[in-house]
Amino acid sequence: MAVVRRLRCTVARVTDHGEHVYSVELSPTQPIPRFAPGQFLHLALDSYEVDGFWPDSRVFSIASPPDVRTSLSITYAVKGIFTTRMEQELVVGAPVWVKLPYGEFVIDQGRDAVLFAGGTGVTAFTAFLGSLHPEHARSVVLFYGARTTDLFVYGPFADERAAAVPALTSHLVCEATDSRLDADHAWREIERLTDPVCYLSGPPAMLAALTRQLRGRGLPPDDVRIDAWE
Repeated sequence: MAVVRRLRCTVARVTDHGEHVYSVELSPTQPIPRFAPGQFLHLALDSYEVDGFWPDSRVFSIASPPDVRTSLSITYAVKGIFTTRMEQELVVGAPVWVKLPYGEFVIDQGRDAVLFAGGTGVTAFTAFLGSLHPEHARSVVLFYGARTTDLFVYGPFADERAAAVPALTSHLVCEATDSRLDADHAWREIERLTDPVCYLSGPPAMLAALTRQLRGRGLPPDDVRIDAWE
């Protein structure tokens, strides 16, 4: 298990995707510790003194790949006091602190995987998708939902990975033109897989609905795994 480390970082880039959704690239002062795809970090906006109390922070999935040791990326939506501060304070050159890695939302690469991602919840999967090689043996199916087409922040990335990895299939579900992410509509894809595990990441209402639908289809509780990031 990787040892948790605290790193001082500088904001290197901020991308505004519209509708108060942002991606942030951080440059740490030290190499990033090893982490597994699907793990997360704690982000603090206030200063931290070594051996002092850790300041108020929030957790975000690490969107960047684990083999990159010189930068970290996260994507977030403004939904409360802390993320409102992020929107106001995270500008290029601003200092922040992170501690990582945390979490056990790690995909079992020995079984077929179905990934349900709602909005910025897709960042729980981007490091995994980026780590897939063309010869990956087990099937991976991604269902990625967003409110509008503009908010498919990682849509081009998902399509690029699907083109490069034959075992990966990507479905983009836009709420403005399609239905919401729905396990019943996805079942045709799921039932053709061998012993699949379903991984869910996104808003609480989405997680609850998908969990109910998947278990209603007979999937064992251990095969419906949730990244409860809110």
